[in-house]
Amino acid sequence: MAERFGGKYSPGNSRVDAGPGVAPQPGMPARSKSTGRARALFLPPFLFAALAFKGEPRALIMGLAACGVLLLSAWLTQQGALAQDAYDARKVARRPAIPRKAFGAVLMGVGLAVGAMVAQPMVYAILLGLAGVILHVGAFGLDPMRDKGMEGVDSFQVERVAKAVDEAEALLAGMKDAILRAKDSSLEARVAKFAGIARGLFRSVESDPGDLTAARKYLSVYLMGARDATVKFADAYAQGRDPKIRNDYETLLGELETTFAARTQAMLQGDHTDLDVEIQVLRDRLKLET
Repeated sequence: MAERFGGKYSPGNSRVDAGPGVAPQPGMPARSKSTGRARALFLPPFLFAALAFKGEPRALIMGLAACGVLLLSAWLTQQGALAQDAYDARKVARRPAIPRKAFGAVLMGVGLAVGAMVAQPMVYAILLGLAGVILHVGAFGLDPMRDKGMEGVDSFQVERVAKAVDEAEALLAGMKDAILRAKDSSLEARVAKFAGIARGLFRSVESDPGDLTAARKYLSVYLMGARDATVKFADAYAQGRDPKIRNDYETLLGELETTFAARTQAMLQGDHTDLDVEIQVLRDRLKLET
């Protein structure tokens, strides 16, 4: 039989249980120090832009070119640092398809060399560019160069697990973006808590994929329904801030946390009894709520 929905906000329940063996993960992967340092890279390019307007046309062109290249370097470095944080937080992860930090280091050297050629001989500009590349690599490192998986699991299975987690993270990101429209910090924290429960389940699936096809199917219905419900709730709540709508939404989140955690543990243990029935019940419930 399908399991009964029940959560913190349902009658007869006083708390949200993440389910046996499922540890909530606190929000997005913690940002590393390199992610914070990457923000500082957005400031120096504007110095080249400011100085460019104080010289000849050649200095203007080269100064603005240096500014643009350095801004692109800063953006790639920041994205590479975020990708590194996500890679480190997962047990199963693919290496980044684009080595953003490596490209950022190269562009850093090019930008510094172009900017230096405004006032320095080419040899000194090249040396400055090389120094910039070396310092960039020393400060931010290089991108992960290989996939991270589990011993004894073939590469195809690791790829499937990593893809499933990527898809799930994209749905959580859409949910987070949607709740911002409600302009309520407590609801944003509630969604962050929900995401933490979901990420705890991701880690469980990474550790023991079991029947990944069934887990992925249930995961897709679960998170896609939660995201769609959040989108519709945020739009409705932003208009009238009806407390009943808010209570219904929080109740749904609580019930999803409890029920999905229990089902995930059952799947990890090889119990797929009436899974198709449960998926249909979940779909019907989410369709009703949204």
